[in-house]
Amino acid sequence: MNIQPSRDAAKAGAPAPAARLSVVREQGRITARPQGEWLVAGSGQAALEVSALENELAALGNGPDALRIDLSDLKSIDTSGAWLIVRLARSAGAAGTAWELVNAGSHATRLIHAIDFEVGEKLDGRLRDNPLMRTAYSLGRVMNTLWVDTLMGLNVIGAAIRGPQLKAGRRGSVRPISIVHHIDRMGLRAVPIVTLMSFLIGAIIAQQSAFQLRVFGLEVWSVDLVGILLLREVGVLLTAIMVAGRSGSAMTAEIGSMKMREEVDALTVIGLNPIGVLVFPRLVALTIALPLLTFLANMAALAGACIVLRFYAGVSIDDFILRLRAGIDLSTVFSGLIKAPFMALIIGTMAAVEGMKVEGSAESLGRRTTSAVVKAIFFVIVVDGLFAMFYAAIDY
Repeated sequence: MNIQPSRDAAKAGAPAPAARLSVVREQGRITARPQGEWLVAGSGQAALEVSALENELAALGNGPDALRIDLSDLKSIDTSGAWLIVRLARSAGAAGTAWELVNAGSHATRLIHAIDFEVGEKLDGRLRDNPLMRTAYSLGRVMNTLWVDTLMGLNVIGAAIRGPQLKAGRRGSVRPISIVHHIDRMGLRAVPIVTLMSFLIGAIIAQQSAFQLRVFGLEVWSVDLVGILLLREVGVLLTAIMVAGRSGSAMTAEIGSMKMREEVDALTVIGLNPIGVLVFPRLVALTIALPLLTFLANMAALAGACIVLRFYAGVSIDDFILRLRAGIDLSTVFSGLIKAPFMALIIGTMAAVEGMKVEGSAESLGRRTTSAVVKAIFFVIVVDGLFAMFYAAIDY
């Protein structure tokens, strides 16, 4: 539907249709039709009619059964007109009246979405009335978001790799001091919490393993179980989740804050690649730091298991080490460490993508930070499962 004024009418000097609100009352139902041009210069009468309808809805308590806002007669609209429509919908909701918005053009849809996202989601009442369509719509939004995030992630990885290549051999192509700085922040400063967490997790797994195997008198087999489980799966997975919550959220908040203050746009204006300047050092630092943290986490978890088994199951430290050497080999150690760089890349990419999506509000920053952590943890677990299936397929 074209809601812009006719060019022929403008050339002929025809007066613009006045902004009015036509209200039709039926049995338990009100149909409101905005008519004319709902622009800031001539929407005074429409604003009075909207206020009168709002007062009527409020005075009726629960009011009519439904309010239908039909935008089919709307000729043109700007932000002020869209605000009046949104205000009417909000008032109906506050009065306990079911309402729907129908027959909105693309321009009106964009404006209403910009003013109030929840109101904009109800521009087509069929989505609310039909559970099947609502489910299909939600699934489509999820798939579209996943596709957009995938493209943005690939763009981030490509720009982070290609940027330094284009500047290879030039001064300042890669800043080692920036990479070292982020390794310190994401890796070195995370050592205490990662080692403590891993120590406790290893101790808990060892205690539970010994408790269950005690029935069969096989407490010493807990060493094999703990060693394989920690080195292959638990150590790298819990470390990646901890880094996603600690460093991934910080990375999203930093990039998002720069986006809010238009520092990212400033880098583009002065001819720098924001991805190369902001994301590349962090990606490299995460790729280096996460395998090192995983190794430390594995050692801390084995230490916790050794201490618990010493006092809980009577397995001496010498027996623990001998049994561990017999139960694992280098493939067990490297099967976990190989996953770490891929998980680091996922965490950094998710954080960068969500950080670049931040808009100009603190609410957007918090929402994107939460989304980055949730997505990073989800994809880390998915990748860990894919690696497990791959290792089983190649008998590694």
